[in-house]
Amino acid sequence: MKKILVLFASIVFVASSLLASKAGFETIEDLNGRNIGVQTAVLYEELIQDRVPDSTIQYYTMPNDMILALKSGKIDAYLIEEVSYGVQKKNHPDLTVLQEPAGYINATCIIGNNERQDRLLGELNAFIKESHENGLLDELYDYWIADFDPVNDTCDITGFTGENGTIAVAVEGGYEPFSFISNGNISGFDVDFICRFAREYGYQPMFYEVPFEAIAPGVESGKYDIGMNIVVSEERNETGTLSDVYYSTPIRLVVLGEDDSALGFFEKLAQSFEKTFIRESRWKLFVQGAGVTVLITITSIIAGTILGFCVFLLCRKGGRIMNSGTNFFLWLIHGMPTVLLLMILYYIVFGSSKLSGTWVSVVGFSLMFACSMIDMLRVGCHAIGRGQFEASTALGYSDGQSFFKIILPQAAQHFLPIYRNDVVTLIKETSVVGYIAVLDLTKISDLVRSRTYEAFFPLIVTAIMYFVISAILTKAVAWIEHSIDPKRRKKEKILKGIKEWE
Repeated sequence: MKKILVLFASIVFVASSLLASKAGFETIEDLNGRNIGVQTAVLYEELIQDRVPDSTIQYYTMPNDMILALKSGKIDAYLIEEVSYGVQKKNHPDLTVLQEPAGYINATCIIGNNERQDRLLGELNAFIKESHENGLLDELYDYWIADFDPVNDTCDITGFTGENGTIAVAVEGGYEPFSFISNGNISGFDVDFICRFAREYGYQPMFYEVPFEAIAPGVESGKYDIGMNIVVSEERNETGTLSDVYYSTPIRLVVLGEDDSALGFFEKLAQSFEKTFIRESRWKLFVQGAGVTVLITITSIIAGTILGFCVFLLCRKGGRIMNSGTNFFLWLIHGMPTVLLLMILYYIVFGSSKLSGTWVSVVGFSLMFACSMIDMLRVGCHAIGRGQFEASTALGYSDGQSFFKIILPQAAQHFLPIYRNDVVTLIKETSVVGYIAVLDLTKISDLVRSRTYEAFFPLIVTAIMYFVISAILTKAVAWIEHSIDPKRRKKEKILKGIKEWE
């Protein structure tokens, strides 16, 4: 019944979004005092702040989230590049723009803070200059922007010699026409540009799809060699190493216009389903993302359980220094947001290593689960009276035998319900690993939404898949809890030790 209510509420929400009222705006000043959306870290809001001083700026991670926010009335307009608006307009005919541009921006590449920085900067600037002169950038602009066909346009990601090594390139991955996933491969204007650069200068490019706001920090930490589509600003010129400009575009304010589409509600729903799962076999992406989520979750649970148990055993009879160090580590991990912990591990601790974001995530979540495991063991063991340990010792059991045969089985009955809840919590927390370039289930949902410009099916199906994964792992822990419950032991097993003693 609950699932039906959730589905019904979601359908009502989509319907209300599709039928949202249209508000007429003609000038930028008409938006003063209104809510305006902008993508995080692009700095477009600086172009209009003087003209709409009373407006509230709302920040969004994905450009397509702003479309949903606009249609549901959360914002009255949003800022985006003119070239990207052209793609959005094809998928959402009810969008329109103010006649006057909000301003103009120049986009550059940011170069990684590592030993190859000067070399890459010189080569990239030379390639940009040459591409301006020989018309390559104009050619790429016409192909990917002016005449963009999201279904048939492809990018050649082969033919690299790689004699000068590999370059790590950070792209957003969900922003047509600059970088997006097409038929399971990364594609777009930025990708094509870097591929041509890599072929000419003998590099093998490796592309990483990361949120836009994480591109510059990742490049400046040296994790990536090149970050794409960085808007030029005075502050960024001071702190980052930027290349020459490789494209310029007006910034537009998008508002709701009139919907000229002849499709009905259920026709749109059917079309959304086809775009989300059938076209380009995108259902495979969801399976891939679910596999990564399950891998991170199960590996972290196993590793965290073993690590936490071992540390607890060391601290159980350890001295003051051992316990103080453990308590400090627990305080540090428990007090740190998950995203921050992952970014510290990825960009700082493992910043100079080649460890992938997936395994960095496993390390981070294993540490978090180990800390929870230590707390659970402490609570469970302290719930068992000291007298039982003393009685087992009096019967001739060693310290280890007393713990594993007497204390631990009873303590497990106290902490396993908490353990089960922590498993579910861990599954949900893995949804943030997209910040460190991991294509998990949530990140795949974002990338599919960026292609389809639809929110309903990607979000609902992603939620259902998380429910299924949580249910399976919860059942597994419940089975373990059931199997070790002393109240469910057979009489013969209970009396076995007594008969042997006699």
